[in-house]
Amino acid sequence: MSKKIIIGNWKMNPLTLKEAEKLFNNVTKNISSIKKTEVVICPPFIYLPSFAKASAGKEKLKKIVLGAQDAFWGEVGAFTGEISPEMLYNLGVRYVILGHSERRALGENNSDVNKKIKSSLVAGLWPILCVGENARDEKHDYFNLVKTQLEECLAGISKNSVSKIIIAYEPIWAISSTVNRKDATSADSQEMAIFIRKILSDKFGKEAARMRVIYGGSANEKDTEDFLKNGGVDGLLPGRASLNAEKFVEIVKICEALSK
Repeated sequence: MSKKIIIGNWKMNPLTLKEAEKLFNNVTKNISSIKKTEVVICPPFIYLPSFAKASAGKEKLKKIVLGAQDAFWGEVGAFTGEISPEMLYNLGVRYVILGHSERRALGENNSDVNKKIKSSLVAGLWPILCVGENARDEKHDYFNLVKTQLEECLAGISKNSVSKIIIAYEPIWAISSTVNRKDATSADSQEMAIFIRKILSDKFGKEAARMRVIYGGSANEKDTEDFLKNGGVDGLLPGRASLNAEKFVEIVKICEALSK
């Protein structure tokens, strides 16, 4: 059984390298006893070199695995502004968030995400595929939307590679940046986690059992235990809560305690 995993998505924060290093160091110094939980931090691209260098030189910083918030599907070439999975891997990054709703809102589609997943796997990265609906309707059409996201984003992926892919369920209506957002419950998470695993099983057979499903959607220290106990998931993808070292560490420690 894979370890539970907590992935901090810093998004476009904080503003300076000094602030970023302070946050990173405050997290690392307080998770030294963590053994059963995998901890990943996904900062903005410009902070990755500093964190990678620091992690290489200090044993305690190796408790954290570095992740990126996106990657392009090309290896090298005339792609102004893009960063390839190979570049990230060579820097020391091991995970990459793909298909986040905020990227999709900028025009990214399932086909784009599919190419990025394939390229990331070839480079040696572990993709974190984000899926989730804008709203829940009485006819339950939101299941079809998530099913389409999974099928199209994972099209052509071999069964031998799926154990490296994490599915992050992030209901857009629960994300902190969504207007008139509302809280998702562990029951909402469990319902979708069961559905996601059914789709994965139909597509990949027994290999799907090796894939981790996690929950995002404004996960925080207050609901961590409920989601991990009752939400049917293998970890969390906090956004805003990951920008507060104390809150993020608490999330990690709760997960660690539940894993014993």
